[in-house]
Amino acid sequence: MSEDTQQRIRELVDASPVLLFMKGSPLFPQCGFSSRAVAILNHLGVEFESVDVLQDQAVRQGIKSFSDWPTIPQLYVKGEFVGGSDIMMEMYESGELAEMMQAKGLVS
Repeated sequence: MSEDTQQRIRELVDASPVLLFMKGSPLFPQCGFSSRAVAILNHLGVEFESVDVLQDQAVRQGIKSFSDWPTIPQLYVKGEFVGGSDIMMEMYESGELAEMMQAKGLVS
């Protein structure tokens, strides 16, 4: 992956408190995993930005090496990689995701 792509991803991650790299958009997710990730964040009442990796092949490939995680969606909170939809689901079901969002001041 190019330095430019790495830098662009870092800037995207740093620019938003909660960022979801996904296929499609929050209104029109293009895969079930992205849809589930959006539903979890919406249910928690978390405001988030998203990046549609289908619109940018460099980011689509680059995010996988950036996070050392092979799949999309990918959730970043305050610049830190949290995980994909399976990890989000586990954390959501255990209450850990809500606790993390509250601890970081992202939900009331």
